[in-house]
Amino acid sequence: MEAFPHKELSYEIIGASMEVHRTLKPGLDEKLYERALIIELNKRGLHAAQQKQFPVNYKGTAIGTLIPDLIVDDKIIVDAKVVSEFCSAHISQMLGYLNITDLEVALLINFKNASLEHQRVFKKL
Repeated sequence: MEAFPHKELSYEIIGASMEVHRTLKPGLDEKLYERALIIELNKRGLHAAQQKQFPVNYKGTAIGTLIPDLIVDDKIIVDAKVVSEFCSAHISQMLGYLNITDLEVALLINFKNASLEHQRVFKKL
């Protein structure tokens, strides 16, 4: 049994993110990293769905749509960031996304600093 859900896929996404970071260098706009990451993930045989829509309901009534940045292989939400450091708001946002999408794992990827940073977020049961 895996130590956490989709462990190997997580590693593959982090590796692709490292390649994007190494090539583009830090400090660009988040959307540039997101687009480059899609290219890198596709080169590795992974499917990255950009801006996939999920309906949001409140007590049975539709209230809007959630559109995460990337969903990889219909298993992991990936959110590219360009921030000084991750904060509790980033984690909370990913927990909300996991709840709405019914996925188990999200990856925050930070391209701002000299070294790529990442944080896995798991759905609370």
